[in-house]
Amino acid sequence: MIAMGFFRQQEERLAIRFLSWQYQKWGKPIPEDAELKLLAVKIVDDAHRIARQSGQNVISIMKELIGDLKK
Repeated sequence: MIAMGFFRQQEERLAIRFLSWQYQKWGKPIPEDAELKLLAVKIVDDAHRIARQSGQNVISIMKELIGDLKK
């Protein structure tokens, strides 16, 4: 169970980095840390749900979800 928590934290940190990079790319101000954390948790949750249903890679799904935020 400890390993799952570790990997989950790493995925959330990666999602935060993706989000920050994407906001910079869009030329928008980066949200506060708490808001970024909430967005990251939601993205990781959604990515895991989609991966279970489709068998896709969680990281690829996270990238797609973050890219879809602007739309």
